[in-house]
Amino acid sequence: MIQGPQLIIVLAIILLLFGGSKLPKLARSLGQAQKEFREGLKEGEATGQTDPKDPSQPG
Repeated sequence: MIQGPQLIIVLAIILLLFGGSKLPKLARSLGQAQKEFREGLKEGEATGQTDPKDPSQPG
């Protein structure tokens, strides 16, 4: 788990790499990707799809 000082270092590196003007755009796209991922998981659960490689799943 990332703790306080480590998180600050990671955020500082991200700020240096992308610059302050691109961070809001980056955060927005990450948020959208996370939202789409969660919707895909919910959709997969609703249709009963399982991972064929998962040995704990029947079938």
